[in-house]
Amino acid sequence: MGEEPFHDSPQLLGTTTFGTAYAGERSAWATPGALQSALTLHTGYAHRPYGDVVSDLTRHRAWYGTQGVFLGQVSAGTEELGCYERLAAVARALGCGPLVLNHGTQPHPAYAAPADLLVTFEGPWATYGRTPPRSRADPSGVPQAHLVYGVPAGADVAGAVRERGAAVHCAVPGAGAHLWGTLPIGLASAR
Repeated sequence: MGEEPFHDSPQLLGTTTFGTAYAGERSAWATPGALQSALTLHTGYAHRPYGDVVSDLTRHRAWYGTQGVFLGQVSAGTEELGCYERLAAVARALGCGPLVLNHGTQPHPAYAAPADLLVTFEGPWATYGRTPPRSRADPSGVPQAHLVYGVPAGADVAGAVRERGAAVHCAVPGAGAHLWGTLPIGLASAR
C-alpha cells in the first residue's frame, strides 16, 4: 500500500509562541507560560506526503524539544480526518504536548477529538469584522483560536475575539507577503 498523500506544501516554518488566552479558560493555552513553543508544520490540506510530515515532526521535536505541535493547512472535511488522527497519535507518542489544528475555518466536529485547540478563523480584519458573534461554549469543549491579520491601530481586538467565542487569538497589523512578520497587537517592542 502506498502512503497517504500530504503532497507539495511548504516545509517546516519553525517554532512559534502562542498569544492571548482569556482568564478563566481551563486549558494549557490559558495558563501563562504553560506552552513556550510549538513546532509549526504545514500539511497541504492532506496532500503533503504523510511520511514527510512525520519525519519533520520527529526530527524537529528531537532537535528543538518543542512542547506542542501546530499543524497548518489542515483539511476541514471528514475525508482526511484519519490522516490527522494518525498525526496526532504520532505527536503524542513523541511526547508532544498540546496539538493545534489550523483549519482557518470551522471544521467538522470530529476534528475536536484529536485536537487540543482548533483554529477556526484565519484571515483579514475586514473579514473578521463581518463574522457573526458566537457563544464561547463550543459543544466539543475544545478551545477555539482565531488568527487575524491586517488589524488597524486602535481596533478593539479583545472585544471582537470575545464576541466570536475564541479562547486564544493572535492579531497582527501585518499585511502583504509577510503578514505574520509583525508583533501581535498589544505587544510593544522591547527598547
